[in-house]
Formats: sequence, C-alpha cells, structure tokens
Amino acid sequence: MLSLALATLRTRKAGFAGAFVALFFAAALVGACGMLLETGLRGGIPPERYAGTPVVVAGDQNAHAVKKKKDGKEKMKSKPLGEHVGVSADVAERLGSVRGARAVIREVSFPAYVVKDGRTLGGPDGSDSWGHGWSSAALTPFRLTAGHAPGGQNEIVVDAALARRSGIKPGDTVTVRSASSPGVYRVSGIADGGLKRQAAVFFTAAEADRLAARSGRLSAIGLVPDAHTDAATLADSARKAVAGTGAKVYTGDDRGRLEFLDAAKAQVMLLSLSGTLGATSLLVAILVVVGTFGLSVRQRHREIALLRAVAATPRQVRRLIGREAVLVGVAASVPGCVASVAVARWLRARFVEAGAIPDVLDLSVGPFPMFAAVGATTLAAWGAARISSRRIAMIRPTEALGEAAIEPSRPGIARLVAGAVCLAGSVVVTVVLGGLSTEPAATPVTFLAALLWVTTVALLGPVITAMSARALGVPLRLLSPAGGYLAAANTVAASRRLASVVTPLCLAVTMSGTILFAQTTLGHAAEQEKREGITAQYVLTADAPGVPGAAADAARRVAGVEAVTEVVETNGRGLGLGKYTVQGVTPEGLTKTMDLRTTSGSLARLGPGTVALSGNGASRAQVAVGDTFRMRLGDGTLVSPKVVTIYALQLGFADVTLPRDVVAPHVDNSLNTSVLVRAEPGAKDVRRNLAAAVRDLPGVRVADRGEVRAEQAAQQRANRRVQYLAMGLVIAFTAIAVVNTLVMATTDRAREFALLRLVGTTRRQVLRMTRWESGVVAVIAMVLGSVLGLVVLSAFTSGMTRLGTPHVPVAGYLAVLGVAVGTTFLATEAAVRMALRGRPADMIGSRE
Repeated sequence: MLSLALATLRTRKAGFAGAFVALFFAAALVGACGMLLETGLRGGIPPERYAGTPVVVAGDQNAHAVKKKKDGKEKMKSKPLGEHVGVSADVAERLGSVRGARAVIREVSFPAYVVKDGRTLGGPDGSDSWGHGWSSAALTPFRLTAGHAPGGQNEIVVDAALARRSGIKPGDTVTVRSASSPGVYRVSGIADGGLKRQAAVFFTAAEADRLAARSGRLSAIGLVPDAHTDAATLADSARKAVAGTGAKVYTGDDRGRLEFLDAAKAQVMLLSLSGTLGATSLLVAILVVVGTFGLSVRQRHREIALLRAVAATPRQVRRLIGREAVLVGVAASVPGCVASVAVARWLRARFVEAGAIPDVLDLSVGPFPMFAAVGATTLAAWGAARISSRRIAMIRPTEALGEAAIEPSRPGIARLVAGAVCLAGSVVVTVVLGGLSTEPAATPVTFLAALLWVTTVALLGPVITAMSARALGVPLRLLSPAGGYLAAANTVAASRRLASVVTPLCLAVTMSGTILFAQTTLGHAAEQEKREGITAQYVLTADAPGVPGAAADAARRVAGVEAVTEVVETNGRGLGLGKYTVQGVTPEGLTKTMDLRTTSGSLARLGPGTVALSGNGASRAQVAVGDTFRMRLGDGTLVSPKVVTIYALQLGFADVTLPRDVVAPHVDNSLNTSVLVRAEPGAKDVRRNLAAAVRDLPGVRVADRGEVRAEQAAQQRANRRVQYLAMGLVIAFTAIAVVNTLVMATTDRAREFALLRLVGTTRRQVLRMTRWESGVVAVIAMVLGSVLGLVVLSAFTSGMTRLGTPHVPVAGYLAVLGVAVGTTFLATEAAVRMALRGRPADMIGSRE
C-alpha cells in the first residue's frame, strides 16, 4: 500500500500541490506559536544590573493561593505580581552573618530620569531609567571612568551609555525627575557597567533612601561569595538564613526575571497569546486542509472508481488516501518547521516594536515545537484525508464510475448530522460568549465561536451554496444571458465544489471581521466611557516617569480651580489570584472630576479603609456594598477595605478604585499617571494659568479632555497591535488557503472549458462565465461571513460592553470585503487564463 501511495504521489504531483502548500503554511504557523509558547515557559532573561552578583535576595514576586480539587486534595497556585516586592532591612542584618558571603550589598531602586536641555532622557530605545544608591554599584559592577563618586546629596553619577547619548560630562548640572519632586544635581562622575537595556543614575545612600521613600524596605540584597565559597553553597546558606521572612533567593536567570518584571509579565502574556493563537491556527489548518483534501479527492473520482472496480475494498482505499496524506504531511511540515523559526523571530521582533515584550526576552528555539508542529500537521492531514475519502470509499464499484462524472445530489446523512451538532455547539458557545465580561476569558471563546460557525458552514456548505446559487440564478440570467446562464447552471450543478471554495473565503471574512472589529468595539466602548466618566475640563499629563505631586499642588493654588484629583495606576490580585486593574485617586473633590455611573452606594464615601468596585469587579469577587473586599496590591500587600460604591464604567476605568495614599506606597513608580482638574463655573483663563503654574516642572503639560482621549485612543490602538499581528498571520494563512483552493478548483475544470470551446463558446464567454461564478462565490461568502461575524461580535459586545451593537467602522468593513472579493477574482482569473492556454482538442484527450 505504501508503494502504491508513493507511485500516486509521483504521478500526481500537481494534484497534491495544493495540499502541500496548505500544510506547509500550517506547519510554519503552528511551529512559530510553539516557539512563542516555549519562550513563555522557559525563555531566558539574563540579568544586567545584577550580572556581577551570583546570589540576590528579594521579596517573592508571586502571589500564592490554595485551590481545592474535586477529590478533596489541595493544590498551590501562583501568579506573578505587578510591582517589585521589597524586603525588610532586617533581612540584610540576617544575611550579614551568612558564612561564605564576602559582601552584602543593599539595593534600592526607583524611577529616575535625567533632564538636559529640556529633554527627558531614559534608557536606550526609550527603556526605563532607574535611580540607585552608589553603594549598590558593585552589583553589576560599575567602575568610574571619569570624576568621582557622589559625595553630597546634590551630586550624582550617571552611567556611561546615558552620558554618551546626552553629552553629559562631570561638572554638568542637570535636573532629575524621580518619585519625588524634580531636583537639581551636579554630575560628579561617569561610571561604566555595560548597561544595554536600561539607564542608571546613582545618588548617595541617604539621598536614594529619601527619594525611594520605602520606609526602611530594600528593593533587593546582593550576596558576593568569598574565594572559598561557590554560588550554590552561598545560595543554600542564604535560604536558611531568610526562612520565614517572606524573602526569596534568586540565582541564574531568575535574577533577570526579578530585575525585569516586564519581561516576566511578557512571558505570562506569551503563554496566553501563543496558546490561543496556536490552538486557533491548528483548528483553522484542520478546517482548511479538510476542504483542500476534499477537493483533491473529488478530483480523483475516476481513479478511485477504477480501484473500486478492480476489487479494492473501502478500507484499502481509505488506507491508501491516508498514507498519501501522511507522506504529503511529512514532506510539507518538515520545511514548514524550518520556516517557522523565521516566522517566530519575525513575530518576536514585531512584538518588541509594539512594546508588548521587552528586548531582553530571548526567543527559545528548541526541537520540541518543531516535532509538535510536524506531528500536529501530519495528523491533521491524515484526519482530513480520512474524512474526505469516507463517502467515495464506501460507495459500490458500479456507482463509483457514475460518481466520477456526476456530483451527488445531496450530502450524506453523517455530514448533515455532524453539521447539525456543530450548529448546536455554535449556538451554545455564542450564548456563553454573551455572558463573559473579561477580555482574557472572552477572547479565546470569540475565536472558538467564529471557527465553530464556519465549521458549520463547511459541513452544511453544499446545502447552503445550492440554495444560494438557485436564489442568485435568476438575476444572473437576467444580467448576462450567455455567461450568466452558464454560471447559474454550473453553480447549481457543482454545489459541492462551490462549497469547498466558499468555506475558506467565508472563514477569511469571518475571522478578519471578528478580530478587527472586536478590538474597535472595545476601543470605542472604552473611549465612550472615558468621555462620560471624566468630568474635569483639564488634565495634567507628562512623559516618563509621570506627573509629580508638586504639579497637583500647584494646580490647587490656581485661581478658579474647584477640584484636583491625582490618579496613580497599577494591578492587583484577588485572594483567588484573579487579576484586577487598580486606580488610586485622591478622594477630596472626586465626584467633581469623575462620574463613574454609580449603581450602588456613593462615590463621595470613598476614603480611608474603603473601596469602590466596578460591576464586573464586584461580580467576580461576589461582594456588594457594605461587604469587605480583600485583595493584594501590586507588591503583594494584603488590604481589606469596605465596599462603599459599585459603578458601571469598567472599560474606560479600573476594576478597583482606592484612595491614592493606599496605593502609592506599593508601586514602583508612585508618580501620578494623570491629574484631573475641574474649573469653577465661569472661571476664565484657567488653562493658561495652569500652564504657568507647572512651567518649571519638566515634562508636565496641560491638555483638555479631547486631547487626552485622542492620546488614550492612540495608546489603545498601539496596545492592541499585538493581537492584530498575531491573528493577522491566521488571516494571512486563510487568504493563502483561499487562493490555493480557488486555483485547484479552477484548474481542475480545464477539460470542461475545453469542451465549451469545442461546442462554440468563445474564450471571452468562458472568462465572463467564470467571472460571474466568482461573483456568486464572493457574494455567498461575504454574506455568510458578515452574518456570522455579526452574530459573534454581537455576543461579544453584549458581554464586554454596555453598547447595544458592535462598533464596525465602514472603511474597515469595506476593506475586509474588498480584499476578499479581490482575492477571489484575481486568483480565479489567473487560473482560468492558464487553463485556456492549450488547444481544446488536446485538453479533451489528455489524461487526468
């Protein structure tokens, strides 16, 4: 049987080319997703600031919770925290007595940006800039290349890379923006530590402690072993010394995860994104490959009919086609896996450009994702071939010869039953989607719902396309008596072939619309809520690191200002480790600058020991007004405030609203994200006076609500580029499958075109006929894709937003349809012109 499969492949290379192309791209996409998934699981994050210190002690960067299983057993769950978790200075005292430690280095870190000539200078390529005490320079280590160490509170040392980029030299006077008010410092020295992914500014130990405002807590503690102790032995001793303190020992690349929290968070994001993308890619691949193999098998009816006529059993036919599929799958997936490395690297580069992952997170390229891609793709090919060959392998030999010339009039019972089951599943998943109110939960279900609906179309395709073709037949005959008549007759008679072309095109329209317009719907809803919820006329904003409290104080002293609200943002974890977005606000005058559409309680009651929750946040925590809400702040600190308000606006604002004084001490950057300013009725020149009040604060600017909304909308679009990029590959793969299927279906009709030309049909009339057929295909696919996309988007909208309908920009929708229609016509036109090149008599006499 294997030799027969090989012989078939050798003699029918063109017939298997379409399946090869589909499987090649499927393997490339699945392999790339596997590499991103492995990067999320095991990607290396080499340390930079802690490179010279083999053992680092810091707080546990994970929140933990015990989860009970159904069998009564308990399982410990862990989730990463969003802010650095400090350690008490007492831990450093303990570590001072650890045997084998040559040095115990205390470290404090806080945002610190140098301002020179009006420019705020961060790290390379816009990365972060951190302030430290000079005593912690040994962690890297840094060495002075010019000048001297800071000797007074008004002196600093800057790293060599920052000095080169900005032209700073010893003796210069610069402003430093930090967690406190901006200060003026003299550059006493330049130090080189080889930093490539951040900038460093060093202060005296006392000044660093003052600016960090950590109340005796340290960011980390470095341990340097002596000449007679290795790092592993020192790490074991340190673990014993800090047992019971909540501190944790970090070695190897774990030091990098501690140093670069954004990289650690990016790994979690990659796990979720690549898992969703990989699963979606595989499902799309199976759907596409089933259609491709189905078309390929139907093109071999005469060959299979001959095998059945010479006593081949249905089982033998299925085994033959299955082994052919395995051979094609292996042949396509191996080079596809090689290409997946380039795809994964391209995706990582785009993610870095979009700011979704830091450059410090290296791509993991291992053999496992490649083996998985080969196995998954080959299994998909085998399954697709077995499904596609089921009907033709089961018919009697005498019917097989007729089957080679005439398509069956209706689908088999099994296919109709499977379509009905899939339809029911699509309805159930869509209903479930309508009840999901968080993006992490709704996003994968949205893609699954879209795929299930398209799978339903694929299974019931012959019925749907036959009915649609009959409905379109009347206008076709009226519009074009010759080409339209032939097109109408062909589409009705060949509904199965038409369905194999409509399915991937419908998939492309549905997936494109769902991915694009789910994001526009969320963005529009968030923008709408911001417009409703911010009642302040002016907003103080700033570039990194943020708006200092001095700007808010200055605004409060401006004549005509009625209320000022400082806002700081972070993330937190519930006791069950669910993630909550958190905003800290100054309660005084809050109701004059924000209107969060309170549904229960009163926002005016927000103050010490209280919290306001969004409806979604309250529902997840199962609390109401008057209940106690327990959660961990960004650094793991447990708080238990009383719920005084539940509000409706939850996309444009955080899930949790706490007093700013509660949140600010527990974030790495305690500067304000923004400051809202409400003017008194009738007050004049408020904006001009505000601008004058903050003129001496570097980077701070005054904007109105419209300007801020435009900036936030642009930021939201930038943040969603990651999903656009990732799912864009799925759409691109689907588009390739559309072209592939169209070309296969069209070139297979070369004999039909030749016969038409022999009976008097001109070349122009054949082209006109196929163009009308392409129009039928495009109309059916566009209508089905649009309807299915609208069904899924409507369910998504009802669960995620307060809007009644999805937000679908007309230009975007027309672009999706335009690409689909253009692809259909161009691919069909090219294939038909190739099929019409030969002489009709030669084509009729040629073998398949």
